Order: sequence, then structure tokens, then C-alpha cells
Amino acid sequence: MNIREFLEPVSYQELRKVDAVFIASVACVLVLGVVMVSSASIFLSETKYGHPFYFMVRQLIYLMIGLGFGYFMMSVPTEVLHKYGVPLMLFSLLLLILVLVPGIGKTVNGSRRWINLVVFNLQASEVAKVCMVVYVSGYLVRRADRVRQQLMGSGMPMVVSFLFLICLLLEPDFGASVVLIGTVIALLFIAGAPIYQFIGLVVAVVAALGVVAVSESYRIKRLMNFIDPWADPYNDGYQLSQALIAYGRGEWFGLGLGNSVQKLAYLPEAHTDFVFSIWVEETGMFGGMLLLGAFGFMLSRAFNIGQKAMRLGRLFQGYMCFGFSILILAQVIINVGVNTGFLPTKGLTLPLISYGGSSLIITLASLFVIARVDIENRRIEPELDKDEKRSDKERMIRETGDA
Repeated sequence: MNIREFLEPVSYQELRKVDAVFIASVACVLVLGVVMVSSASIFLSETKYGHPFYFMVRQLIYLMIGLGFGYFMMSVPTEVLHKYGVPLMLFSLLLLILVLVPGIGKTVNGSRRWINLVVFNLQASEVAKVCMVVYVSGYLVRRADRVRQQLMGSGMPMVVSFLFLICLLLEPDFGASVVLIGTVIALLFIAGAPIYQFIGLVVAVVAALGVVAVSESYRIKRLMNFIDPWADPYNDGYQLSQALIAYGRGEWFGLGLGNSVQKLAYLPEAHTDFVFSIWVEETGMFGGMLLLGAFGFMLSRAFNIGQKAMRLGRLFQGYMCFGFSILILAQVIINVGVNTGFLPTKGLTLPLISYGGSSLIITLASLFVIARVDIENRRIEPELDKDEKRSDKERMIRETGDA
């Protein structure tokens, strides 16, 4: 099998025509991400590795890998992804199983979520989420009538989702479970699943996740800490209380880049899960709104690209854009919700901002696929315009002849 058979490189002229707002917002978020990883990790880098920019350098390396892999994915026609949706889903399920095998999966902070690839640790759940979107998008095209008309039309995606869910909970990774299941249900709803079926799925999933949430003592503690972190601010409520202190310090315009106090060993995971708290401490509420606005522009344009694909009859590409956008949106909402105390701690990173190779590389790959969809949309539009003009001309000729 020659890999070149599956590639169709994008020309420079086509690349220049990709949605400018989408590209600019992605670039803006990436730059802010590098800046914040550098600032939030500088104390930890210095004390642990003797180099103030240890994490920033590694993040830049991950960024270069992500851009390279993203360009590769942009060179793959979306129909190839459609064709290989099932194998991709099975591959990601295999990764979720392998990560549970002792000696293969790497355990960090009590969770076995990573596979050591030497260059970086691959988080299997990140691969699983995007591969699941590709699979479900293809299923919704192949079984469109069944999904809209039959009670069990959503059966197969939900069965596969629960297989993924079991593997994720065994790691455990409750946050990724919520994001994956929520994205699949959202795609089913977008595809036209009957409202009673949609409500039934939501109720069943919420009930199942609720049972899982209270099945472990540490999850119950997280729920209690979320309700009142100040009840035990030096033990179980320590992380959230320190994050809230960071918000208080930041006020409207922040302490200035690099001037955070909470990152000086007060707030754990300052450069990963709680990087948004450090960002607000240093740039204030204004900076927080600016970052969320950049995410908003990026995702709104991604949804717009998906809608255009749907209008052009490219349903798989449209569903895929919606799915990738919902994945990112869900993670942003959960991460910011956790940082601000509106949601219990989930352990989800902030896409493109938090330190970490897997999340950055996989998220960039999904965004490059969305750019590929935009390029393909633009290839099709001129052809449709020609067909419409030809049809109008033929109709005028017929009408003239009848007269």
C-alpha cells in the first residue's frame, strides 16, 4: 500500500483562500497558549529542571509536530477519512485497551491514560475522541433514514460509545467520558434523531454518569469540594480555593504577564488543567474574555464551514466539522467551569492552551481537517455555479423556443 495514494496536497493558492477569520483565531489561540505555558510553568521549570523555559521549549516542539501532522492530515481527502472511519474507530479502541495493559500504559497521578512514544506520551483518549467523531459522522450518512425514523437507529453509535466509555472509566478518565458521550449525542441530534429518542439518550447517559460519579469516594469528595471549597481550603478544597484566589488577584486587568503569585507552587497543575486561572490572574477578566472570544471566533467559523458543507450536500464533512467543534467547545466549557468553580474537577486540559503533546497535536489535526473541508467546499462552489448558469441558459433557450 502506497501512502501517496491517499494524499492530495493542497496548493499554496488554495491555502491562502481558507477562511481568514478561522486561521487568524487559531493562530491567536496558539500564540496565547505558548505565552501562558511559558509564564505558568516558569517557576516549576526552574525548581524541578533548573531551566526556566523547560516546558515552553517542549510545548514549542509539540507545536511543530502538531503543525506538521496537521498539514499531513490536510493533505488527506476527507472521503478517505469517510472510507476508513470504522478502521479508525477500531484502532482508537485498541489504543484504549492497550493503555490499560501494565507495562504499556503509563500511570500519572493514579490514572493510566498514556502510552510512552519516547518523543511524547500519547493520551489514548485524545485519539479516541476524534476517531469516534469520524466514525459517527460516516454512520450518520450511511444510516441517515434509520437514525431519523427508527427507535434503534442510534443503537450502533451508542453501543460503540459505551465500549469506549468502559475503557475510559477504567483508566479512569471521567472528563473524557463526558465529552465523548456528549459529542456523540449532539451529533445524533443534529442528524435528526427523533426528539423522544434524543431525550431518552440524554436521561440514560446522565443517570449512568451520575451513578459512576458517586461510585468512588474520591469523586464524591470532588463533588463536595466543588459545592464548598472553603470548607476545607488546605486539604480537599485546596486546588479550587487557590484557583479562585487567582481570579481575585487578577481583577479586571490583571497583575501583568509573568507576575502571577499563584503559580509559585501555590496552585497545582498551573500549566495544565488550571492554566486559565493563571491567565486571568495575569491579564484580568479582560484577558479572560479576550481568550474566550478567540475561541468563539474559531468555533463559529468552524461551524460555518460545516454548515456550508451541508448546504453543498457533503453531509459527512459537515457532521465531522460539527463534531470536532463540539469536542473543543465542550472541553473549553468544562475546563473554564472547573477553573471558576462552576463544575467539579474533571482533569480536562484547555485545548491549544494547556501544556501537553497529545491534546495539542490531535486538536491541531482536527482543525486542519476542518480547513481541508473549507478548501474542498471552495473547489465545489465554482462547479455548482457553472451548473446553475448552464441550467438557466438552457431554460431561457427552451422558453424562447416555446414563444
